[in-house]
Amino acid sequence: MSTARNEAKALRHPEKQKRPDRPSGRKPSWIRVKAPTSKGYQETRDLARGLNLHTVCEEAACPNIGECWQKKHASFMIMGDTCTRACSFCNVKTGMPNALDPFEPENLAMAVADMQLKHVVITSVDRDDLADGGAAHFARVIEAIRHKSPETTIEILTPDFRDKPGAVEIVARARPDVFNHNLETVPRLYTNIRPGARYYQSLRILDRVKQIDPTIFTKSGLMVGLGEERKELAQVMDDLRVADVDFLTIGQYLQPTLKHEPVHRFVTPDEFDEYASMARGKGFLMVSATPLTRSSYHADRDFEQLREAREKKLAAADAAKEKAARAEAATQ
Repeated sequence: MSTARNEAKALRHPEKQKRPDRPSGRKPSWIRVKAPTSKGYQETRDLARGLNLHTVCEEAACPNIGECWQKKHASFMIMGDTCTRACSFCNVKTGMPNALDPFEPENLAMAVADMQLKHVVITSVDRDDLADGGAAHFARVIEAIRHKSPETTIEILTPDFRDKPGAVEIVARARPDVFNHNLETVPRLYTNIRPGARYYQSLRILDRVKQIDPTIFTKSGLMVGLGEERKELAQVMDDLRVADVDFLTIGQYLQPTLKHEPVHRFVTPDEFDEYASMARGKGFLMVSATPLTRSSYHADRDFEQLREAREKKLAAADAAKEKAARAEAATQ
């Protein structure tokens, strides 16, 4: 790697530079993707940069960026490109963020309208420096998109708002269509993988959203290949179902730089199929589990399927109630 590239990575993650290099090994064939070169990719990148917007696609080095941007699908990252946390898996820049951009909600709404998006995903960096963790800014973004593109469905992927009382309520009451908060990994690995987060705090966020508004779809994501065990994943799935989470995504962890947590194991496609079957058996409305699955991958298509799954579930429940009522009437 060139000196310039090494220096650029050091600027993004200064807290990791004293760590020894920990290579992950060669990627298997099922995890490799082509570098993005399409016209659609260039147009999406130019639009985001022209409006001074950030995307998690770039900041987190998502392997699906070429496919998604070619189709004019992008996941926007609000509140800047610098995170106050330093998770060992994440490629987003670490440091002290700048002040919030007051024009960001309107600029993002303009991008959504220009791209004629049917479904948009909005995520953010952690903003522990803000009194509400950026909750009110999330709400303003949702409001701006609703005003400019009322037919667009909105999915948000939030940080944990740790030690920010009332933050989850502010965002949930702005009524996004999907409220996503990723658990990322199993509780045992939190100290190393998500040192600034707490597993049960993240679970409470998802549970609280359903308490505020049961009609909001909730969603969470897990990475595998970090040293977790199958029984631990099963327990996390059970915990998510207790919180009435609708949609679970599971994808392969990929190491962003040699200073980040290495990949402990590349999980095979057959194992992902097994995880998906396990999750469906536990009652999730939707499950996406493949090596390249990410929280916002195919989010527009998945939202339509999620809505259809809920309608089928409600129809089946109504039919069961009607059948039970007829049976009871027949015995009287």
